[in-house]
Amino acid sequence: MLLPKKKLREENRVSVTLPVSLANDIYLTRDVSASGVFIEVDSSFNKGERVDFVIEFDSPGGKLFLKCIGKVIRLEKRNGVAIKIVNSVMES
Repeated sequence: MLLPKKKLREENRVSVTLPVSLANDIYLTRDVSASGVFIEVDSSFNKGERVDFVIEFDSPGGKLFLKCIGKVIRLEKRNGVAIKIVNSVMES
């Protein structure tokens, strides 16, 4: 019997704690990749839900803001949500 192949991640994840504006509140990332983010939240979201959020980065030139549209792809009770980034733009 053949088992289905486990899907490999398309992008490498980086464990990093960054502030995120989501649902009119500030949360923290647990990890980030080019195609997604895991955010530690205590609010309820639904799988498949569209979310708008902004990740804040510090840079030598000042703060940068990655404005994103995403889709919730995984929920972890009491831990947070995994979000696939559908569209994003960096602003200063």
